[in-house]
Amino acid sequence: MQFDMEALPPRDRYKILTSTVTPRPIAWVTSQSASGILNAAPFSFFNVMDDDPPVVVLGIMRHPENRPKDTGANIQETGEFVINLVTEDLADAMNITCMDAPPEVDELACAGLTPAPSIKVKPPRIAESPVNFECRTFRIVETAPHQMIVIGRVIMAHIRDDMILDPERCHIDTPRLRLIGRMHGSGWYARTSDLFELKRPRYADWAAAQQARQDG
Repeated sequence: MQFDMEALPPRDRYKILTSTVTPRPIAWVTSQSASGILNAAPFSFFNVMDDDPPVVVLGIMRHPENRPKDTGANIQETGEFVINLVTEDLADAMNITCMDAPPEVDELACAGLTPAPSIKVKPPRIAESPVNFECRTFRIVETAPHQMIVIGRVIMAHIRDDMILDPERCHIDTPRLRLIGRMHGSGWYARTSDLFELKRPRYADWAAAQQARQDG
């Protein structure tokens, strides 16, 4: 079956995209308004896009009340934010920060989370998260009224010491992080503990194997 994405209403387009593009990593974003009000919220329209410069992309849709979400408004005001990664044991706390709290409410406090000072940006990190990326805005693309794609430049990375295998070679114990990802529908998530490995092939080896099959 085919779906004309230009003809479908937004809600149906959302269903198709979020039901098929899975699992999606979760950016647990902490931001701060120009007046100093903290905000924390998770976003699954998120990924890393480059390493030189190191940039991440974050999709922020409009608030159900047809206004900018607090995260988007804060980023537009200050140009700074922190992406905290979500582990399995932090899922419930992350879920609390999903709630429709008024802009003046500190979601970190509601979820019993600890703000930790950042080094290069004003918004705090989430101390309980083992990975934090301090970001400054690289570019903002407004895709529709009150919604945007934020391209952020990662200027500082924090990784908890016990998750480092070899600091000189920047080797991280990724399985030990036990990160979760967003799946289809409301409230569905995936663990990253069921892994398998594929070695990237070399063309010369592949071509030799094909030739051997033909000769055999």
